[in-house]
Amino acid sequence: MDEAVLIDARGHHCPVPTLKLQKLLNNLPAGARIRLLADDPMAKVDVPHFCNEAGHRLISAEPFETAMAFIVERRA
Repeated sequence: MDEAVLIDARGHHCPVPTLKLQKLLNNLPAGARIRLLADDPMAKVDVPHFCNEAGHRLISAEPFETAMAFIVERRA
């Protein structure tokens, strides 16, 4: 896997994890990857929905400690 930029949004509630993801994606080149850590239960719904709506690729969503770890690739 390519090196991913990390956003640790644990402790933040909806919509903050998704907003942090969106802000960073807007400043990265196409194909860049972000690893988002979020422990808000709504992130399981919000992050895939955001990726689908914005055209970014959700590569994975897996449990990580007491949170979820999402890998998102910026659209071309």
